[in-house]
Amino acid sequence: MLPLSTVRHRQGRLLGKLEGLGFRLREEATLETLTSDVIKSSEIEDEKLPADQVRSSIARKLGIKIAGVVTVSRNVEGVVDMMLDANQKYDQVLTEDRLFGWHAALFPTGRNGTYKIRVGLWRDDAGGPMQVVSGAMGKERIHFEAPGALRLREEMKKFLKWFNQSNALDPVLKAAIAHVWFVTIHPFDDGNGRIARAIADMQLARADGSRQRFYSMSTQIQKERNDYYEILEKTQKGNLDITQWLLWFIQCLDRAISVSEENLSKVIQKARFLENHAGVLNERQKKMLNKFMDGFEGKFTSSKWAKITKCSPDTALRDIQDLIDKKILEKEEGGGRSTSYSMREHHR
Repeated sequence: MLPLSTVRHRQGRLLGKLEGLGFRLREEATLETLTSDVIKSSEIEDEKLPADQVRSSIARKLGIKIAGVVTVSRNVEGVVDMMLDANQKYDQVLTEDRLFGWHAALFPTGRNGTYKIRVGLWRDDAGGPMQVVSGAMGKERIHFEAPGALRLREEMKKFLKWFNQSNALDPVLKAAIAHVWFVTIHPFDDGNGRIARAIADMQLARADGSRQRFYSMSTQIQKERNDYYEILEKTQKGNLDITQWLLWFIQCLDRAISVSEENLSKVIQKARFLENHAGVLNERQKKMLNKFMDGFEGKFTSSKWAKITKCSPDTALRDIQDLIDKKILEKEEGGGRSTSYSMREHHR
């Protein structure tokens, strides 16, 4: 089988498997996938977003009820808005104004750190040509120089016309081409990588014909970040032959689907656990068990429980003891001065 036909077959098989699940489980799988997609796409650009804020924002905007809703920053809201617009409205036309809206959502203050950004406008190259550079001052390495600002309007007009038109091109190949084409034009002062990945996700949603997302390209790209940047640079500096980029994109998508199949069983296990215990857990317990099952970093103590759930130490201990009595939590050995807890093996 050719790489493309293999991955298209696996896409269809994954979607078919998920169709057999109930609505609530598909909803939970979508929430986990979209949360990971937002976080990892930003991590590729060395920006770390709080997972609880991202999850809360997505759940609220999609009308999904979850335990442990938190206050969300403007920055997180903007990134989530862009991603949901791309995925949930995949069947709508991609326009210049829509891209400007995405860009403004990424930079709600008009800045990236201390740097001022031309928000919702094509770059003007007032500070010189747009270059992707690495290395110390005086020893810079130019990885790529984008087309000049005077060409942007015409280049983006061609890109959008191609992206929106129907043709015989396989939709996965179109996602790969759209990604490399947009990031090569590099039309904005900043945020081009995240928007390129959002465009690719939008096209992959078209390929699936579904607003529910069960695999994340950005999560897989983040794992393969060095290879991602290397193949992009080779493609952009080459002779316009994008064959190797297409092969890498297809293989990366295949690996993303493999990870999704593994994660799906965890999502189902967590959702069924919470469903089975719905009548015997309070909201604090639901929130903390969610954190356990999502992979809590570090030792889990009663003081952390009290801090996260904003309750008293005595209430935290009662919550924990209740879960120990229900054989959901257990004390870890060698706790020292501060006892730590974990979920029993059969609940993980």
